Amino acid sequence: MTGLVLKLGPHERVLINGAVIENGERRSRLAIMTPNANILRLRDAIHPEEVNTPVRRVCYIAQLVLTGDANPEEARMQLLRGIEQLSQVLTDYDSRTQLTLASRAVMEDLHYQALKALRSLLPREERLFAAGRA
Repeated sequence: MTGLVLKLGPHERVLINGAVIENGERRSRLAIMTPNANILRLRDAIHPEEVNTPVRRVCYIAQLVLTGDANPEEARMQLLRGIEQLSQVLTDYDSRTQLTLASRAVMEDLHYQALKALRSLLPREERLFAAGRA
């Protein structure tokens, strides 16, 4: 089977190409066969009041493209600029790898993949902020 497979818990919601879909009473799996579909698990969504760190800001821009609330062409420069700024701070190999993946995904209009790569940096950013407070 090709495509993205979503495993949904009971009553879990997902946004697919602008439509909110809610799962029923039981766990289920959905196979998304359309390439480059805009998909966002609502449990993973970053809410506007949570956009309070550099990585979260860049993630939020990618999320806005997925939800249809931002024009992909207009968001491209913001995303690439944000990724470049993050690369000046997150200089370790793993972070650079994720930032490179995110950058390539943005250039190819694969915003789900860009968001996925950027979200992987959230725990690292959290650790850096925690270490700075200590």
